[in-house]
Amino acid sequence: QVQLVESGGGLVQAGGSLRLSCAASGRTFSKHAMGWFRPAPGKEREFVAAISWSGGSTYYADSVKGRFTISRDNAKKTLYLQMNSLKPEDTAVYYCAARGLYASHSPAPGEYDYWGQGTQVTVSS
Repeated sequence: QVQLVESGGGLVQAGGSLRLSCAASGRTFSKHAMGWFRPAPGKEREFVAAISWSGGSTYYADSVKGRFTISRDNAKKTLYLQMNSLKPEDTAVYYCAARGLYASHSPAPGEYDYWGQGTQVTVSS
């Protein structure tokens, strides 16, 4: 069982930066691939970024590639999302999620077993 708590959201002007954090409980964080998602028109959850257990492999949506960076600190049991060059269309609630033990990272929200409560990011123009 993994419990996830996001933080770091807020209000920022277009072109600004934010760093989201996702703190995990439990002993198995280092064995879970992790992802970030946000709602989108016509979709319950839109893929943003994902990372493997070790952090050695990452995967990004085209809409955030080059602007966002996903990372993790397994010793601190924390997942991060560094968001730079933010745009008004990045405004959303951002959710972190964990796949089951030893599963590979994935862009499909339905393949994630554990979810946080979300943190609001608002980008003003």
